[in-house]
Amino acid sequence: MFQKPTVEQVQETASELGMALPPEKAAAFLNEMGPVFEAYDLLDSLDDDIPPVNYPRGEIVEPSPSENDMNAWTVKVRIDGAPEGKLFGKTVGIKDNVNLAGVPMANGSPTLAGHVPAFDATVVTRLLDEGASIVGKTTCECFCLSAGSHTSWPLPVHNPHLHGFSAGGSSSGSAALLACGEIDLAIGGDQGGSIRVPAAFCGVVGMKPTYGLVPYSGIMPIEATVDHVGPMSRNVRDNAQMLEVLAGKDGLDPRQSVDHKPDYTASLGRGVDGLKVGILKEGFELPLAEKDVTDATRSAAEKLAENGAVVEEFSLPEHHVLAALWAPLGMEGLTAQMMLGNGMGYNWKGLYDVGLMEAHKDWRSRADELSTTLRIAMIVGRYAQKNYFGTYYAKGQNIVRRLTRKYDEAFAKYDVILTPTVVMKATRLPGPDADVSEIAARAWEMLGATSQYDLTGHPALSLPYGYSDGLPIGVSIASAAYREDLIYQVAAVLEAD
Repeated sequence: MFQKPTVEQVQETASELGMALPPEKAAAFLNEMGPVFEAYDLLDSLDDDIPPVNYPRGEIVEPSPSENDMNAWTVKVRIDGAPEGKLFGKTVGIKDNVNLAGVPMANGSPTLAGHVPAFDATVVTRLLDEGASIVGKTTCECFCLSAGSHTSWPLPVHNPHLHGFSAGGSSSGSAALLACGEIDLAIGGDQGGSIRVPAAFCGVVGMKPTYGLVPYSGIMPIEATVDHVGPMSRNVRDNAQMLEVLAGKDGLDPRQSVDHKPDYTASLGRGVDGLKVGILKEGFELPLAEKDVTDATRSAAEKLAENGAVVEEFSLPEHHVLAALWAPLGMEGLTAQMMLGNGMGYNWKGLYDVGLMEAHKDWRSRADELSTTLRIAMIVGRYAQKNYFGTYYAKGQNIVRRLTRKYDEAFAKYDVILTPTVVMKATRLPGPDADVSEIAARAWEMLGATSQYDLTGHPALSLPYGYSDGLPIGVSIASAAYREDLIYQVAAVLEAD
């Protein structure tokens, strides 16, 4: 029920906006607000407009520690989809920032514990409509703000290949459960590398599609200009088939400007003869680069050349600049939308999750329970907003547009661009007594390799390509907007190696 303000509350609100209203003027203002508040009363009386729930939910079970030794599940639940379809018989894990009606969603944070969405995300409905069976929610990092797997609540996610090492983040549980064979497919989200980093660390296939290709409706955003959702799998064919199911407009997500629904699996047997492959020099020149990882990418390039591709190295100095810009844009943007905007923010047309907003508002009284990485990001974002009024965010968005054209020019010359997904293998999980420096480093040191394509919106896939010291290595394959078919075409050849 909407509560009308008192005269004192009008004065207090005016003061927050830089106005000085004496009591008599505040009372006059309040009187003029009467018809507006009647409209709020009308809103209270109307039903919300949210998607229907079409498939019955099974029993929700919290797995025991012996059933969840990687801490990769939040809950298990069986939801069977249509009796036939492209994904019939496939089991799917849903990242825990994605709405699954009637099933708890905490998005990796204690501040959202107990929140239960009222409707399914579009990607969930599309999976079920094509016969998939959802078997649970997968752990993710605290509000998805870490590329490591140590910020999830209540426990870190372990690498399935080596306990005590990172599974990558923020789609940590999705990647870990795929790698150990507990699920066939998974949904991941990617704002700075959160599909591709865990895919590389765990040795699975992870696609960050073109910005807007897959609807983000019903998924808790970080920042609307970098939000991506996409498929994760153990092999290329499953990934391509899953993206066929997920892609296309839903009419609810303003991130989507093109209705694109190609047949990706048709590209898998075409080979790479005559394709032009660019090896991005700057993608190898990052701090903490490990020779075995960079060598794996060069080996992949040699494999493509052996199969008829034209391979050459090129330079794009903007690659490092663009990676640096993620921090001011991401941190100011997430503070405005995900936190101060209660997860949804304002000024866009689409599907708003009112229940999430109501549940998320309580973070204000529990901010000290948020992860170290999120609190750092929020402080940076709020400081910049208060002292520079969004001007750095605005200038950054303008510059990203210019730098994106540089990548467009590169993709006009090369069909795909190869780099290491992440220049290092999985790192050790920080211990319970780790200091702020270690926690932040293990969360963000990978973003210099992955965040560029979140800002430009180009599709990029992490493909497992070898192991070293018992840990997987990932190779990144990127292409022009809406050319996921080329990525899958190249990935299929490398997977067959």
